[in-house]
Amino acid sequence: MEQQFNRHRRLRSSASMRSLVRENHLRPEDFIYPLFIYEGENIRNEVSSMPGVFQVSMDNLQAEMEEIVAHGIKSVLLFGIPKTKDACGEQAYHDHGIVQVATRYIKEKFPEIIIVADTCLCEYTDHGHCGVVEGDKVLNDESLELLVRTAVAQAKAGADIIAPSNMMDGFVTAIRAGLDEAGFTEIPVMSYAVKYASAFYGPFREAAEGAPQFGDRKTYQMDPANRMEAFREAESDVAEGADFLIVKPGMPYLDIVRDMKNNFNLPIVIYNVSGEYAMIKAAAQNDWIDERKTVLEMLVGMKRAGADLIITYHAKDACRWLKEEE
Repeated sequence: MEQQFNRHRRLRSSASMRSLVRENHLRPEDFIYPLFIYEGENIRNEVSSMPGVFQVSMDNLQAEMEEIVAHGIKSVLLFGIPKTKDACGEQAYHDHGIVQVATRYIKEKFPEIIIVADTCLCEYTDHGHCGVVEGDKVLNDESLELLVRTAVAQAKAGADIIAPSNMMDGFVTAIRAGLDEAGFTEIPVMSYAVKYASAFYGPFREAAEGAPQFGDRKTYQMDPANRMEAFREAESDVAEGADFLIVKPGMPYLDIVRDMKNNFNLPIVIYNVSGEYAMIKAAAQNDWIDERKTVLEMLVGMKRAGADLIITYHAKDACRWLKEEE
C-alpha cells in the first residue's frame, strides 16, 4: 500500500503558487519613516552608524520629502535636533521649535503625508533625559506638564498623530487631556506603550544627539527580562486613551508584539530600531548577508508577529525592492 502522509509541498511548487497562498504582505502604507530635522542651514549629515540615514536641515527637507513620496511612503516620524538645549527642553514646546517648523512646512508642501510627532524631551534637554531632572532623579509628574505643552505645540503646528515616547507614568492620560482641552479631540495618540531599556538604541542617540549625560533610563524604560510588565503598561495606556500601541525595539521583542496583538483591539506598531538597522547594514556592507532578502524577511516577520505598522529606517529601500518585485 502507498504510504499516507500530507503533501505540504503542493502549495510551494512555484513562485505563483507561493504568492497565491502567502499569508502576510508588505506594503508602502505599512511603513513609517523616521526623519531627523536639524536646526540650521545646509545640513545633510549621514549618521556614521546608520548608513543611508541623514540629519537634514529645513533647506534640504524638500528633496528628502520628494524622495519619500516617490517611494510611496505615506507617513513620517519627526525628531528634532535644536541649536540650543536647556534643563527643561524649551525648544520641544516652543512654537518655533524645529519639529513645529518642519511640521508646518511638510503640511504645506506635502499635505497627503501623515506626520507623527515624537513627543519627548531628550533631544532638547542639556542632560539628555526624557523629563525634568532634580539631582540624579527624573521627576515624573513635573515632566508631564512639559510633555503636554510639547504635544499641544505639535498639534497646533499640524501634526496628525502625537507619539509620546518618554515612558513617564500617566503620560497618555495627561497628553490626551491636554489635547482635548486645547481643542484637538480628533488627534490620535500613538503611545510608546511598551518601550524597553535596550542596548539597540545606540545609533539613534548619535542621530538624535540625545544620549543621557548621566546615568541611564532604566528607571522609566522597561526591563528587557519582563513580559508581564508589558501587559500592565499597555493596559494603562489603553485605559488612558491611547489609539495605537508601539512595541520598541522590534526583532528581540516579537513575542511581545504577538502578546499585544492577541490582547488589545488597537493598531499595533513595531519600532524596528537603529541598532537593528545598523547591524544589517554592517553585515551587508561586508557581504555577509543579502541585504534585500534579509530586510524583507525581517519586516514580513514583524507583520507575521502581529504588527499593523512598522517604524523603520529601511522604509525607502523596502519600498524600492517591493516595487521591483511587482
